[in-house]
Amino acid sequence: MKNHVFFGSDSLVSLEIVSIEISEISFQEKIKNFIIGRDPSQPEFLQAVLEMTGSLETLFESNPAYFEIFKILCEPERVITFRVPWLDDKNNLQINRGWRVQFNQCLGPYKGGLRFHKSVNLSILKFLGFEQTFKNALTGLPLGGGKGGSDFDPKGKSDREVQKFCQSFMTEMSKYIGANIDVPAGDIGVGEREIGYLFGQFKRMRGSHEGTVTGKGIGYGGTHGRSSSTGFGLIYILQNCFKSLNESIVGKKINISGSGNVALFAAQKAIRQGAIVQTLSDSNGFIFWEDGMTESQLDEIILLKTKTRGRLSEILLDSVAYHENYKPWKIACDVALPCATQNELDVNDAKQLVENGCRFIFEGANMPSTAEAIDHFKSSKCVFLPGKAGNAGGVAGSGFEMTQNSQRFYWTEAEFDEKLKTTMTQIWKTVSETSAELGHPGDYLLGANCAGFKIVADAMLANGFC
Repeated sequence: MKNHVFFGSDSLVSLEIVSIEISEISFQEKIKNFIIGRDPSQPEFLQAVLEMTGSLETLFESNPAYFEIFKILCEPERVITFRVPWLDDKNNLQINRGWRVQFNQCLGPYKGGLRFHKSVNLSILKFLGFEQTFKNALTGLPLGGGKGGSDFDPKGKSDREVQKFCQSFMTEMSKYIGANIDVPAGDIGVGEREIGYLFGQFKRMRGSHEGTVTGKGIGYGGTHGRSSSTGFGLIYILQNCFKSLNESIVGKKINISGSGNVALFAAQKAIRQGAIVQTLSDSNGFIFWEDGMTESQLDEIILLKTKTRGRLSEILLDSVAYHENYKPWKIACDVALPCATQNELDVNDAKQLVENGCRFIFEGANMPSTAEAIDHFKSSKCVFLPGKAGNAGGVAGSGFEMTQNSQRFYWTEAEFDEKLKTTMTQIWKTVSETSAELGHPGDYLLGANCAGFKIVADAMLANGFC
């Protein structure tokens, strides 16, 4: 039956055409309009949501309840904003902003890192918390999703200043976290030093030794293997891909961006597995080894970045070229591992990588490739794996640390590593099988997004949309 509306006495316009036009609006456009209407100034969050929506059309069509669940998932359960006052070394009062985005607790306590960087804002933390929710689901561990941080930048600060800031930050955040509520970890700008200061202040505020922060040092609740788990996990899932294609990592030329925790340990594991690691980078440029770096050279860089906190341009090593103000993607390689930060790899970088023969792009950072870059990789038949699968080893390692804290017991490094390998193998299996079941074998973006979403959505439906 057609619906009609009358304009004047003799003009009839059929609403059937209008209805058809409305029905042809894609789910992605509906979500885009929904997000822009609510959060028009949050581009990173919108990007993460739209990347996810683009993969979920089939699920939405088969089960309309999933679309309603996704709309709920576009809103975090809770956003906590607070001020962080602290005194610098000259006794001047400084004020930073702090946030904790508790995104979704359907599968377990909120779990996700803290990022301390001058670029941090609510849009970035919401995108990270959104991604974290589905990443945590892929691990198979009972963990919800969250993220937090501050616009405080530890670079150039003394240990004393970092300590004062961390203590002030945790004084406020301690009201909202706990081992069965919300368990923060590290991220950009938050390493073992910062975690130590944060955890110490948590114990002072709460009088509790529960494992409420992960990434702790060995000797006060940390576990062997946690610091390397994101980088090692990235290489383990890459090896699962090679195995499925009857290929080997041995001799593969690998370009890595970043020089933080993920990049350094991904490089270490890749070298030990026989790959040729050609690059590392920081915000000022990248270093290039034509014949691949050695593990002893990498050890010097790890010392530089974790102890003296220097820049890559300061490193003095044989057979190394430093390329200031460039990204490593211009160097020909077989595998690209973007491990620095969001949107570091744009469509021009993607075109250069493909032209130079790169076949595998496995994300080690959170959303390091722009939407246009991902489209180019997929149209070029490259093997692309998104960060929510590629860097899930980090949160798996955090989950293992939480388990050991609850048991008051430590696993050996070998036990930890074996569990990490098993988890990354299972993630690869889940992502691969999901993409094949949906009729797009090899589309690992589709597989990761649909598998992670379905785990969360089914739990929310079972719990009454909670």
